[in-house]
Amino acid sequence: MATNSAARQQPESLRLRSIMPSFTVNDIDRSVQWYCQGLGFYLAERWEDAGQLKGVMLKAGACELGLSQDDFSRGRDRPKGAGFRIWCETTQDIDAIAKRLRNLGGTITEEPGNHHESYSFTAQDPDGFKLTVIRAKS
Repeated sequence: MATNSAARQQPESLRLRSIMPSFTVNDIDRSVQWYCQGLGFYLAERWEDAGQLKGVMLKAGACELGLSQDDFSRGRDRPKGAGFRIWCETTQDIDAIAKRLRNLGGTITEEPGNHHESYSFTAQDPDGFKLTVIRAKS
């Protein structure tokens, strides 16, 4: 008897429509500048409490990234970004994005070039979170 190869795994595997990381940062204003002016995200939403910026939602194309201001309740020396990287795929000019970030004073930890089987660069934000920006394969 033939088996139905289209049968769904049980229990069903998770099927997401999107995923949105959120980073807790030391200086939200500096991080917003880094992501918006440096990489080209845009500010979609902002949350304030008593006139103080507490969080933002950034967008780039169909993707979102949340940033929230650390309240330092776990200490000011809490490490951030260690062992974490986001892979970002675009059809835009990788060299131009890296140049814009570099002109803002952003840290490029892996210069634009052929890495990870594609043309990419890796940047590190002010809190140590790494993003690798990859040119989409045609």
